Amino acid sequence: MRRSFPTIPLAMAFAAGIVLAGCADRTTEAEQPYRAVADIHQTMEFILDPAADVIWDSAGTIITAQGREELAPTTDEGWAGVVRAAVTLSEAGNLLMLPGRTGGADWIEYSQALVDAGELAMQAAQAKDSDALFDAGGRIFQVCKACHTQYWVEVDESQ
Repeated sequence: MRRSFPTIPLAMAFAAGIVLAGCADRTTEAEQPYRAVADIHQTMEFILDPAADVIWDSAGTIITAQGREELAPTTDEGWAGVVRAAVTLSEAGNLLMLPGRTGGADWIEYSQALVDAGELAMQAAQAKDSDALFDAGGRIFQVCKACHTQYWVEVDESQ
């Protein structure tokens, strides 16, 4: 007599085992291996703002009575500095999405938009495309302004 194994219950048990094995590796927020050192304001002041300033100071034109000044880098080192700033800015957007730092769905959208805008700036700097860098800088400004309109909190500097 030939025995047959029930294939559907066996397949379901196998699938459940895979799902449970995948869940076993998940850690709770309290068990995460990272430890945030900076608060949101420090992350903005020490990481994000300086990176944005490098990008904004490297794009556009200043016209005065003395003449016209192009802000785009003129050396490979200058462009490399803008690439570094753009990568820093994008990664700062990721830092803003870490658990414990998020302010809700809009916060995540703004943070993701910051990652995207920083990536545009990185690509523009890698291509040494000053017009694209200017556009990316404008996008960064729009994202920052939209987020600050909703989430800006005054900091008491006397503390």
